[in-house]
Amino acid sequence: MASFSSQTVLIIGLAREGRAAALWLARQGARVHASDLRAPSPPIRDELEGLGVHIHIGPQTEALLQGIDALVVSPGVPQDIPLLQAARARGLPITTEPRLFAQACPAPLVGITGSSGKTTTTTLVARMLEASGLPVWLGGNIGHPLLPQLSAVRPQDRVVMELSSFQLLYWGPTAAWPGAPPPWNASQGLSPHVAAILNLTPNHLDRHPSMAHYASAKANILAYQSSQDWAILPREDPTLASWAAQKRVHIPSGPGQPERTFPIPGQVLTFGFDPPPPDQDGTWIQDDRVMLRWQGHIQPLFPVQDIRLRGRHNLANVLAAALIATAAGATPQGVAEAVRTFRGVEHRLEEVARIQGVLWINDSIATAPERALAALRSFREPIILLAGGRDKHLPWDLWAQEVHRRVRVVIAFGEARPIIQQALAHAPSHSRLEQLQLVEDLPRAVAAAAHVAQPGEVVLLSPGGTSFDAYPDFAHRGRHFRELVLALQTDD
Repeated sequence: MASFSSQTVLIIGLAREGRAAALWLARQGARVHASDLRAPSPPIRDELEGLGVHIHIGPQTEALLQGIDALVVSPGVPQDIPLLQAARARGLPITTEPRLFAQACPAPLVGITGSSGKTTTTTLVARMLEASGLPVWLGGNIGHPLLPQLSAVRPQDRVVMELSSFQLLYWGPTAAWPGAPPPWNASQGLSPHVAAILNLTPNHLDRHPSMAHYASAKANILAYQSSQDWAILPREDPTLASWAAQKRVHIPSGPGQPERTFPIPGQVLTFGFDPPPPDQDGTWIQDDRVMLRWQGHIQPLFPVQDIRLRGRHNLANVLAAALIATAAGATPQGVAEAVRTFRGVEHRLEEVARIQGVLWINDSIATAPERALAALRSFREPIILLAGGRDKHLPWDLWAQEVHRRVRVVIAFGEARPIIQQALAHAPSHSRLEQLQLVEDLPRAVAAAAHVAQPGEVVLLSPGGTSFDAYPDFAHRGRHFRELVLALQTDD
């Protein structure tokens, strides 16, 4: 492994990726400084300082840049903080832990992004490749950071990464890092060998200044491919279908984002419910079977009834996963076997319990109204909906229309209560919504749902907002929901 012994690196943010990068760089001989607004736990601090990492807690001022050769930024750090603006003004390279890993990864890299469905699709792709007999590493925005495992990855392996918009912001060209060893001193942009965008709908507009800025971050996953790479896009998403048809990305200008247009360098594949154009490989559904056209050859992969996930959105995820995995080297047999045994990922339409005829579902991952819409459309039963959390400055209009069509009771909790109340205020004459309850937090929401739910109904936690008003992340919220529901079973 090449040495960073001549380099002084500043880590911004000591969450999971920041810690992994700090420890890895320190072990490669770099002089590492790490900055966070909050102190890490004593065990983490001891581990970092044991490797010589200098930890700075408190305001992140420009003084931290003194003597720094490069910065490694955690995805949770806003891109426009003054410290990062000052670093760019000085021409300092800014990178991330996933990009550091990807630059030197010897195995084919599969990258998956999108506004929703990333974790389910990424996990299923990894299962398909494993069922095909390929060694697989799973990471990025899912699981553990991969940089500490870099030396163990072999060329014959496959690396599957879920990539968020916040991570992909840093996969474009950056300032040169001339003192770093190859390949980390390269300044050009970076894209995976197999790159997929599942969908593109408004999300994270509390962090991105515009939809154009958000879309441009996602587009980085395609922008720096070669003609030997694969670019995988959906046929049902209007924007991405247009990119696929024209083999060109076009993003109009918006706040914080100039107009951006570029040809897609990779070979374009598409997935969707109807067949692709005759000259294009992809997946679709025909006669209740998932079909694949690969290198011009058409074959059925598996019956739709083998899919054990709820909802049309998950059907799209399976179509995407089958195509992504095929491009990455999976066999038809491995793809089919993984689908038959895959029951989903926790916090994503996860069945928690059935208590006195009421089905309790954990969809805590639904941190945007658009994501909650997909959950609502996955059930025919009457729904008791638990919605709330913290709003991300996204529209709730379509969500409200679907709630009035499908939901009997809404129990709103957390900071978004007034927004939800306002969104549901104008009920159409045909509304099924009988009542809206406003409660302070999730425990009260679960208790209220237990009181009103009737046999044959579904209690659905699909918040539409982030967890950050009460929990560190959606997973903590989902686990707490599961505990609260299982406690009802105990009390029963």
